[in-house]
Parts: sequence; C-alpha cells; structure tokens
Amino acid sequence: MNYIGVKFTCTPNTEVVNNILAAGLGEIGFESFEETETGSVGYIQEDIFDEDAIKTTLVDFPIDAEIAYTWEKIAGKDWNEEWEKNYFKPLVIGNRCIIQSTFHEIEGDYEYRIFIDPKMAFGTGHHQTTELMIREIMKAPLYESSVLDMGCGTAILAILASMRGANPITAIDIDKWAYDNAMENLQLNNVENVNVLIGGADLLGKESYDVIFANINRNILLKDIHQYASVLNKGGMLYMSGFYTEDIPAIEEECNKHELKLQYSAAKDNWAVVKFMK
Repeated sequence: MNYIGVKFTCTPNTEVVNNILAAGLGEIGFESFEETETGSVGYIQEDIFDEDAIKTTLVDFPIDAEIAYTWEKIAGKDWNEEWEKNYFKPLVIGNRCIIQSTFHEIEGDYEYRIFIDPKMAFGTGHHQTTELMIREIMKAPLYESSVLDMGCGTAILAILASMRGANPITAIDIDKWAYDNAMENLQLNNVENVNVLIGGADLLGKESYDVIFANINRNILLKDIHQYASVLNKGGMLYMSGFYTEDIPAIEEECNKHELKLQYSAAKDNWAVVKFMK
C-alpha cells in the first residue's frame, strides 16, 4: 500500500502544537506521526489523502501557531518495522531513567524504567521540554505529594511522578486521543493512582495540589497561570516548560501577579524550564 508523507514545520515547535495538529490530522485519516526537529511528519494512505482537508485543519487550528507543510508519495513499506526502527528510540536521562517502548529489549539497572507506546501522541521524552521536566521530577521531593500534570499527552510525567512516590495524581489533556494513550501507558507501567481527565484549565477548582507540572506553550501558560495558582497549596511548587528562555520574563511577570516566586530556571537548546513557589 502506498502512503503520502506530509512534513509539517511548526512555529513554535512545541508538544502542545504537535499534539493538537496530530489530533486534527487523525480525524482526516492520518495513521502515524514521526517527530522532527522542526515539527513532525504525518503518514496517510494515498487513496484517502485530501490536501483540502489538511488546509482546513490548519485554517481552523485552535491556538496561535504558524504551520507550513510539504508532501511526497512514499512506496509501500512495513510500517510497523519502520515505526519501531525510526520513530521511537530508547532514551536514558541522567543514567537513572530509561524511557522505552514495549518492543525494545534493553538490559541494565535503572532506577526508573518507563514504558511508552506513543502511537499518535507526542511526549516520548525526546523533546527538550519533556527531558527538562523529567530531570526536574527526578530531583523534586514528591513522596506523598498531590500532583497535577497539565497537558499530559502520553502521561510520561505523571507516570514518573507516581514512581517517585507522588499520590494522588491528576493528569489533564484537551484531546481524547491523549486520554486513550495515557490510559494505555498507565496500564503498561502498572500505575493505578493517576486520574486522567479530558479538558483544559477550566476543569480546575475542586482539588488543590502540592506540585503542578505544566509542559504546554507560552500563550496557554500565560492564560492559565492564575488558575494554576488558585489550586496550588501554600508552599507548593509550579514547574513549567514549553517555551524559550527569552519568554521567561513574561512568565515571571504573570506569576508574580499571583504570589508565585521564581526559584530558578534551566535550559536546553534555548528551551526553558522554570520552578516557582507559592
């Protein structure tokens, strides 16, 4: 079977942009996605490829982003083999945490071994922002802390937080496919204390949290920081990523309006992570 490969260039190239793009493209027949340095490549069967449907998806894109694309015809392949070989490679972070899929056979002693089958979802740990957040989770004192994971995607952050002793945990994402994938990955890792919800910050208010992780993007974070602050316990920690180092002053300014004080920041390839305390 022949496929069409569509290469998407996203500005900004964040997980939330790619997640929303994948969700929209999935509704018009795209079967799988491969992360790239500038966005993603989506694959769809040639006989159902409809460029007008792609254009409509981009015109109706619900958040502020610039997305360009090119496409090419691809001869039939063993797509499962291609996905396993190229899409998701094992990742070791800090020699303590390994992120792998179920088809990887990897030996070695790691403090945290996380199984992720991302399918159409992003959040394998390979993006700089996810790695930055994972490093923070491995340092954070989470034992018996209540945790919120906003924009959970594959639930990789929630899974690691559970392994670090956090309890209970709430994970929220705006898309149904993310919910389904998160539930599958929680089962793969035998994690039972994560409550996954579909929606956005409008779901917040009934519960409060000791720690919040939000790996989304600058605009959504700036819009929702006041809601994070309203459900963060006194002395609690808010970790955010999904934006560039030059965005930190704007993030800090908004946080200061809600009694959130910057503790420190870190970066990788100009992507930033910040930690605030209430």
